[in-house]
Amino acid sequence: MTGDASLRRNPNKDPKQPLKQWFPKVAVVNVPQEAAMAFPHLQQPSFLLASLKADSVNKPFAQRCQDLVKVIEDFPAKELHAIFPWLVESIFGSLDGVLVGWNLRCLQGRVSPVEYSIAMEFLDPGGPMMKLVYKLQAEDYKFDFPVSYLPGPVKASIQERVLPDSPLYHNKVQFPPTGGLGLNLALNPFEYYMFFFALSLLTQKPLPGTLHIRTSDCAYFILVDRYLSWFLPTEGSVLPALSSSPGGPNPSPAPRTPTMPFASYGLHHTSLLKRHISHQTSVNADPASHEIWRSETLLQVFVEMWLHHYSLEMYQKMQSPHAKLEVLHYRLSVSSALHSPAQPSLQALHAYQESFTPTEEHVLVVRLLLKHLHAFSNSLKPEQVSPSTHSHATSPLEEFKRAAVPRFVQQKLYLFLQHCFGHWPLDASFRAVLEMWLSYLQPWRYAPEKQAQSSDCLARCVSERWAPFVQENLLMYTKLFVGFLSRALRTDLVSPKNALMVFRVAKVFAQPNLAEMIQKGEQLFLEPELVIPHRQHRLFTAPTFTGSFLSSWPPAVTDASFKVKSHVYSLEGQDCKYTPMFGPEVRTLVLRLAQLITQAKQTAKSISDQCGESTAGRPFLSWLGFCSTDTNGSYAANDLDEIGQDSVRKTDEYLEKALEYLCQMFRLSEAQLTQLTLALGTTQDENGKKQLPDCVVGEDGLILTPLGRYQIINGLRRFDIEYQGDSELQPIRSYEIASLVRVLFRLSSAINRRFAGPMAALCSRADFLGSFCRYHLAEPGLADRHLLSPVARGCAARRPRGPRLSLRFLGSYRTLLSLLLAFFVASLFCIGPLPCALLLVLGYLLYAVAMTLLTERSKLHHL
Repeated sequence: MTGDASLRRNPNKDPKQPLKQWFPKVAVVNVPQEAAMAFPHLQQPSFLLASLKADSVNKPFAQRCQDLVKVIEDFPAKELHAIFPWLVESIFGSLDGVLVGWNLRCLQGRVSPVEYSIAMEFLDPGGPMMKLVYKLQAEDYKFDFPVSYLPGPVKASIQERVLPDSPLYHNKVQFPPTGGLGLNLALNPFEYYMFFFALSLLTQKPLPGTLHIRTSDCAYFILVDRYLSWFLPTEGSVLPALSSSPGGPNPSPAPRTPTMPFASYGLHHTSLLKRHISHQTSVNADPASHEIWRSETLLQVFVEMWLHHYSLEMYQKMQSPHAKLEVLHYRLSVSSALHSPAQPSLQALHAYQESFTPTEEHVLVVRLLLKHLHAFSNSLKPEQVSPSTHSHATSPLEEFKRAAVPRFVQQKLYLFLQHCFGHWPLDASFRAVLEMWLSYLQPWRYAPEKQAQSSDCLARCVSERWAPFVQENLLMYTKLFVGFLSRALRTDLVSPKNALMVFRVAKVFAQPNLAEMIQKGEQLFLEPELVIPHRQHRLFTAPTFTGSFLSSWPPAVTDASFKVKSHVYSLEGQDCKYTPMFGPEVRTLVLRLAQLITQAKQTAKSISDQCGESTAGRPFLSWLGFCSTDTNGSYAANDLDEIGQDSVRKTDEYLEKALEYLCQMFRLSEAQLTQLTLALGTTQDENGKKQLPDCVVGEDGLILTPLGRYQIINGLRRFDIEYQGDSELQPIRSYEIASLVRVLFRLSSAINRRFAGPMAALCSRADFLGSFCRYHLAEPGLADRHLLSPVARGCAARRPRGPRLSLRFLGSYRTLLSLLLAFFVASLFCIGPLPCALLLVLGYLLYAVAMTLLTERSKLHHL
């Protein structure tokens, strides 16, 4: 990052300077004959490519990069264009994911410092690779990129002869003579490089041993940050220019075929059908737009490759009625023609339905993009923030800053977030999606005038300056908040990670003045059209493609209500049914969430108490293996048992603050919470124990109600399930020696069969000896166990079992370790093994006599 900053401050500085640590400085050779002298065996471009391919196998990584730097410097663009596609693929991997390339997603500086430094300097925006891109850009070379590797919606749209809305694809689609197969995009070198770079995040799968790598430490993540800082600068008004020679600066050339006018970027155009896509006209843009063509291309590529993924239903929803009608006519014409190949069109339709599941790494990179875009947009000068101050003297970069988020990102990000909210698993990994969403909702966090956070809540108040952003992104706040509520109502809030997510959302939405801004935006949207007659003839559509770069800038719309309606209708359609965030339906969901928070707090407390009781109530001699251990386990519906008491405290704090923020946002009273909590029956009984799940008594026993199933799924209540079978036949536990348990079972079974009669006679005696034998030989507590079904408790037949001896406790690791420890301590006092064994037997007899007397006394007391 230091090298980047120095290049921005001094454009005349040689861009090769950051590389001199790893690559020796070479002179620029302008004559092809001298280049051939440097590589005498390379006289033809094919030989150059073959030699580089051979070197990629035989030479080490550092040497290959050094050779590439020399090739880029010495050879002309005519010969370099032949190796460019192979070089890009060898770096970022193949589009089908078979070739890994340099594996930038797993390359870390602390693991492989030399390779990391060389790769970062080679791919730096001021490094040799970008110099090669600009060298080819000056000669107007084009490279074919297969449409089949584009995101699903884009691929299906192009295959159906429907030009996507993004200007990134205009004037680039090439159709083969035969029709639907083998479509390509003709991309310039910068576009080709960025397409591969962006798609490598999706196509390249991490290696099996790299699942626990931190994304923020990887070379790919840091390269994304460098490219964003370089091409979307937050300081200065002119992009840094690379110099092609040490003599002076020479800005990189713009594409010779201008793209669509900047004024029409990013809005929701109607789709262009086959008759349009086959005649892709080029619109002459103002030369001033050449200053930011790389910034526009970079942002469009990142947005298209990373965010343009959604289902068929979402795609149909975002299309205008006119576009839907034209698509329908086209499909009917295709299917009615007998000679027309209808199969590719059907395949394109099904391509929309391809399942797409973004990874956590993908979401983290998108969050980095959103954070930088907020900083980029907020770096506008104060006098240029308002669109009303727009003038022809404003630089294209300043205009781009104003339009970057609403015109390039907003629509596709909304659909991407909706897809994630609806398809992401209900686990703690959703935290990545949540933080990405919250980062977009808080552009004030990335404003240059942001002051240091203080303890005063007034210092964190959201300024009225951000009211237009909140209103123009109303669905991002309201509809996605409802989507989060539906997820939170289905998760286990006893888990600290889930509780933290609820706390984070409640804290962000409870920021002072933010709820009022959202309410104001909803009021503007719900304002009836009849109030303002002159607004009735307006259509919520995008401007046309005609016009120049500056003259076609749409006039400033001062009607706030119109802008809010335009935002909602462009994302959800004019027939959408809007659910107000502060309306009765959402308020009911918030009340349910508040009830679950209260229940989760009680559940966490009861689990903590249960763990404490089970630990404190365990007899001391059970650690020595002389008493039966609990074989039923403990409550494991969440991760509290694994983390400990500190987790219970954190969960309680998160839920307490979240409940406080929700009450503050929706003005909930304590009386309402108490009343609804009692209505759901979440209070505890007199003994402070959890009640059974809500159920009714049927013919075959207890039947769970929908409320009872909900309580079990969320861990709010549970049945006390115990093992009811023969304790000798329980599965072998992890703390037991399997072979020893089996041997002891056979031995005890043989003893029980051989001495069954004498043991029964001893246990039937009424004196102390009978009580002593019953304590050891009869299975303890068998008659007092509760059956699983309380209804069938009285009619269940119990199989009679006689007295028997159990030696299974000797197969426990704990018992054997305790015995070894006892013998070791006895040896320290010069006590031999035999006397030690006698002392242990004598001690146990005394303990057994005492327990026998206590047992008999308790029986007499109950009688």
